[in-house]
Formats: sequence, C-alpha cells, structure tokens
Amino acid sequence: MRYGNNTKGGFALLLGSLISSLLLVVALAIFNITIKEVLLSSAARESQFAFYAADTGIECALNWDFNYNGTDSAFATSTDSIPPGDGVDCVGEDIATTWSITNDANAATTTFELIVGDGCVDVEVAKFGFPSQTRIESRGHNTCDTDNPRRVERAIFVSY
Repeated sequence: MRYGNNTKGGFALLLGSLISSLLLVVALAIFNITIKEVLLSSAARESQFAFYAADTGIECALNWDFNYNGTDSAFATSTDSIPPGDGVDCVGEDIATTWSITNDANAATTTFELIVGDGCVDVEVAKFGFPSQTRIESRGHNTCDTDNPRRVERAIFVSY
C-alpha cells in the first residue's frame, strides 16, 4: 500500500517538472525574440548613420556645384576647367586640397572623401555631355573601418 502514496508524490513531481519545463521554453523563446529585436534595431540605427553620411556628401556637392563664386561650379567640367586648389569646405574639411580629378576634353569626374562623425562618405561628381549634365553619387558608411563586419553602406544619387 505504500506504492499508492509514492504514486501521488511521483505524479506531482512529474507535473511540476513538466510545468517548469514549459515555463523555461517560453522564457527562452521570449529571450530569443528580444535578442533578435535588439540586433535589428541596432542594424537600423547603423543604417541611419550611413544614410545621414551619404546625405551630408550630397548636400556638400550640391552646395559647391551651385554656389561657388556665385554661378560657377567648384568641380572640374573638362580639361579646360581649372577647379580651385583650396577654399572648398565641407564639415570643417577643405575637400579641394584632397580631391581627385579625372578629365578629358568633354567630361570630368571629381572624387573626394569626408569624415562625418564616426562615419565617412565617398562622393563622386561627374560632369559630362552637351548640354552639360551632372551626376553626383554619395556613398555613406556608418564607420570608416573597412574591416568592421557591421559596416553599413547607403548611397544617394542625384542627376540633373
């Protein structure tokens, strides 16, 4: 008759183990969802930093394309144009001292880099054709470290 009492105790122990196992599974599922949401929101934040860096590059290029000496562009348009060697400031940097120009008789491409907060941006201003057309490409990065596995790039293109 002793077996009857042990059966009730064993059943209660089994039921308690089952309930605690279910609660543990639910807690682990909630923890897993939370971790994924934190990673997703972090990626969205880094993407936003990269987009803002790209936007800064576009705004800088547009400003100097339309507002250099009143009407002229600060960027090269062909081998006949002579862009300034300094005095073209963006985000506290003089981009004219570091930009690179590739040109021929009918077109020119000016490239420069900017550091924006913890990120950086690569900008390319291409001028070509008759009548003159301009294409600006700005690629922003959330970090300047090219080896960072969480590096994000966002690009903005403007053409006119």
